Amino acid sequence: MFSPRQRKILRLIEEHQRVRVEDLAEQFATTPQTIRKDLQRLSQLSHVVRFHGGATLLGGVEYEPLAFRVAQAPEEKAAIANMAASRLPDGCAVFLNSGTTIEQVARHLSGHKGLRVIVDNVDLAAKIRSYEGFEVIVPSGVVRGKDGAIMGAEAVDYLRNFRCDYAVIGAAAVAEDGDLLDFDIAEVQVCRAMISHARHVILTLDSGKFGRSAPVRLGHLEDVHTVISDSAVPEWVAPLCAEMEVELIVAEPIDA
Repeated sequence: MFSPRQRKILRLIEEHQRVRVEDLAEQFATTPQTIRKDLQRLSQLSHVVRFHGGATLLGGVEYEPLAFRVAQAPEEKAAIANMAASRLPDGCAVFLNSGTTIEQVARHLSGHKGLRVIVDNVDLAAKIRSYEGFEVIVPSGVVRGKDGAIMGAEAVDYLRNFRCDYAVIGAAAVAEDGDLLDFDIAEVQVCRAMISHARHVILTLDSGKFGRSAPVRLGHLEDVHTVISDSAVPEWVAPLCAEMEVELIVAEPIDA
């Protein structure tokens, strides 16, 4: 099906999520034209998605299992979550959407006081309801069995009754044009309601999410006020954030 070089290229894409033609041409000591043909072959067989100057792993139509996501970049997520929590003042109202990084954010909120937290996940609500002085609110809707996320039109309508100081959200991917992407349209609709009813939106995600692909558009980087990621964030992210007037914060490891 594939030549030896094409198989090696596919393994590189699976490992790094995205590759560039010029880098591959140098690595394999061949011409950019040859690499483009290799990537076209991989694209024709639905293994990768081409973009100008390179390729990325096919996003697929379903997110990885929860256990797999929890195990991905745990130190980076902890640092990101700690930074995000530090940006939330006592006494504020905040939306939290579902996600493994957001769960870490909730843990770091335990020392805060007087927060009103509207969260679209019953499992996460159960974990933070015991925090002293917290008011925890969950919308009505359908509970997704695999992770406790609350979805549906009822949840969206309920969230529209609030105007929060902050929304702390995640995304499955951020494309190079600034699109925020995810996998579940029902979950995306709930998150969109949070974004549109918050005064300040904080996007938290590890650097591996940049340049990836997913089938559902959540929004755009211009809808966000602050992005918090880790030190491996790709070079193209900072200029894009600057163009959109979005604050980019790189979270250092907690024990650094």
